[in-house]
Amino acid sequence: MTVSITLTQSKKIFTEGVVELARVLFINGGSEGHINPTIGVVQELISRGEEVVFFTIEAFRERIEQTGATVRTFDAQKFIQAFISGGRNHLLERVNGLLLTADVVIPSVLEQIKGEHFDYIIHDSMFGCGYLLAKILKLPAISSCTSFAETKQSFDKTLEHLSKNIPTEVLKKVNDDFQQLTAKIKEKYGVEIHSPYEVFCNPAPLTMVYTTREFQLNGEAFDQSYKFVGPSISSRSTQEDFDFTAIEGKSPIYISLGTVLNQAIDFYKLCFKAFGNTEHTVVMSIGGQTQFDELGEIPDNFIVKPYVPQTELLTYTKLFITHGGMNSTNEALYNGVPLIVIPLSADQPLIAQQVTTIGAGIQLQMESLTATQLYETANHVLNTPSFHIAVANIKDSFQKSGGYHKAVDEIFKFTSQ
Repeated sequence: MTVSITLTQSKKIFTEGVVELARVLFINGGSEGHINPTIGVVQELISRGEEVVFFTIEAFRERIEQTGATVRTFDAQKFIQAFISGGRNHLLERVNGLLLTADVVIPSVLEQIKGEHFDYIIHDSMFGCGYLLAKILKLPAISSCTSFAETKQSFDKTLEHLSKNIPTEVLKKVNDDFQQLTAKIKEKYGVEIHSPYEVFCNPAPLTMVYTTREFQLNGEAFDQSYKFVGPSISSRSTQEDFDFTAIEGKSPIYISLGTVLNQAIDFYKLCFKAFGNTEHTVVMSIGGQTQFDELGEIPDNFIVKPYVPQTELLTYTKLFITHGGMNSTNEALYNGVPLIVIPLSADQPLIAQQVTTIGAGIQLQMESLTATQLYETANHVLNTPSFHIAVANIKDSFQKSGGYHKAVDEIFKFTSQ
């Protein structure tokens, strides 16, 4: 079969013998947890002939450029300041914060793509005003969901539940702010926002969810516009210096609180007390902001690093003690590693709950945690067969789900309609 490639055509056609390249606008201003699952998707799109222009913040430029995408950025500091200025106490304040980022993201993106043609847009389900940009540009839209997906019904229910605890005068002000912000966006950009759900969850005609329907909360509630493609785990080139020969044959316990809320010196010292000079080899990642001299004496059976190549390390790991971010949880379960989840914020309590529901681990609370409790819980998980059976089952389903290959298959089906 002869394959001819035409750059000038805009629509992807799957008729035999013709492959027409599409230009993809990708918007993702989020954190590591929002960026990492999309790396494989971008690589796969490019390997199948798409051209990708990826908008993010400067911190992720190098990582995205390694995929072959063209990277453009918007101002991270202004973005974060706008988001935080909406308030941090209530969910609706965070919705307002996301609305306030519109004047940072939208003019920057529109200016930088002036005169260019795109065939479709893929946007993060939370950060980057993807829903608004899709409407402004009138492009077919795909949402990239790196946490649990939300239906409008489930989101509205959560918002209503959380609003019950807000004083009436505070709630009125936050609602008034929402109305004013949406009115301003309609006047400025010509896009009408009908609900907080559209702002917080950036819905689209197609949503990629990087877990399985079985692990998703209320998975049966989602229609076929949601594609549960499983964890999107790709080989990522990293700068982390880690000597894997030091753990060969030792099956370490791995401890990490992720990339955001990892300044936790008391917790790290508690881990030393729990596992120091025990039969376990322990690898602990402490992030870039904790200084080694703050930790005191590090036990001989610990390997402590600012960062580690997590996806590779998990292939050696026998137990993961984690904050329960969706990426970390997905990567552990994909590799058949049981978990102790110590949730800190955001969706982590829900993820911890799902881990315990499927029998893949145990949840502990940071506030009441003791070294004895952590040590005994670790040994309980390691020595109880039911955890290993549950983890083996979920590992199998995760590895069969398709990941970024499946995501791109679904994207191509959608864009060829």
